[in-house]
Amino acid sequence: MRIGVLGTGNMADALATHWARAGHEVTVGGRDADKAERLATRIGGSAKPASLRAAAEFGQVVLAALPYDAGVSVARGLRADLDGKVLLDCSNPVGPGFRLLTEGGPSAARQLAAAVPGAHVVKAFNLCHEDVWRMWPPVFDGRPLAVPVCGDDHAALARVRELVRDVGCEPVAGGGLERAGLLEATAVLFIALWVAEEADVQAIAPPLAYAAGPARSTPGRVSCARSSPSGPGRR
Repeated sequence: MRIGVLGTGNMADALATHWARAGHEVTVGGRDADKAERLATRIGGSAKPASLRAAAEFGQVVLAALPYDAGVSVARGLRADLDGKVLLDCSNPVGPGFRLLTEGGPSAARQLAAAVPGAHVVKAFNLCHEDVWRMWPPVFDGRPLAVPVCGDDHAALARVRELVRDVGCEPVAGGGLERAGLLEATAVLFIALWVAEEADVQAIAPPLAYAAGPARSTPGRVSCARSSPSGPGRR
């Protein structure tokens, strides 16, 4: 797969390194030619430095590894070059005080889609720090990291799911692009809990078996909820 990367920062470095090692062709685009060249050298493999426009022209999938406040303007300037491409958005609109900058308006991903209506925007890779994406593979408590993916085009989603697996993770269907805002809001909440409260965010959700509540009792088996007169099963 041909992958164009817009940006020369940590997310570009972390993700593109995995993709180059998986055998994909990578072109790193940046405003600063020296930074693009240094990152391409660090990534290794087939990675090549280029301008932002050349990276957008090159990629079948184009990673927008850009700050939230720069993404739309860069994408709009490359509109013709991104037409028909998969545009992968990993940004988070986080402001001072862990504020969601898009509150009350369209998500960062929907703003990109509006700026480049001919592209197939997919939201993914926004829930973790870049150092997690540098891991190989990112496995915690024996489970590979799951990556929610939101988008509207089936072919674009299939390409991004492949790239998720190339990072050593498991893709999870997150719904259409209209749900990208939920991913962005989740990231803002998680970041606030991690940084301000030093909370274990993994402890928020129960195991899947309990997602809809405690298991109901079956013939010959008493559920935990009914095993005690004072338990939650008491009516």
